[in-house]
Amino acid sequence: MISSLIPEDEVLQKVLENNKRAGLPEHDVAANQGQLLALFVRMTQARRILEIGTLGAYSSIWMARALPPDGKLITLEADPTHADVARQNIRLAGLNDRIELIEGPALNSLENFGDVPPFDLIFIDADKPNNPGYLEWALHYSRPGTVIIGDNVVRDGEVINGQSDDERVLGVRRFIEMTGDNQRLTATALQTVGVKGWDGFTLAIVNG
Repeated sequence: MISSLIPEDEVLQKVLENNKRAGLPEHDVAANQGQLLALFVRMTQARRILEIGTLGAYSSIWMARALPPDGKLITLEADPTHADVARQNIRLAGLNDRIELIEGPALNSLENFGDVPPFDLIFIDADKPNNPGYLEWALHYSRPGTVIIGDNVVRDGEVINGQSDDERVLGVRRFIEMTGDNQRLTATALQTVGVKGWDGFTLAIVNG
């Protein structure tokens, strides 16, 4: 089904090959999820995107391609090896002018942003124990109408396992609770099943 909807892309395929060759974990979004992110960018008419968690820049490229020519995507990556591979992939995709990669722990980077314009779309896909902190900063850099997407929130159903002491599960659970409790947000969550297994994402909009 996916091959019928999404044409093969040599650059994106090369990006995945580069990531695998460099030994990066296979945590990239699937192609249909990448296309979904690109559609969100277009539907929201986003011009400024914040991505928390770059890995090899596969999702970064999907989203940046959907931006207008003067659009900007800022992506944050803590791991130096991941950041190096991501830079190579961004150059390969010809998107150096549209993607800015900031290397270092994301919470530190977010704290040091200073006075920047709000983002139109924010994609959170990094270390799950820090998801609550990422949500707080996402709201700080948002405006009414900003869309905030949180990836990997189902985790094979473990998110509803009250006995789990996995820090990733606990971080996701707190992230979901904070999203639901925050009066500034209207949100939902969707489960996904596919080549990446059973998972899902939250989708929220900052209220006016």
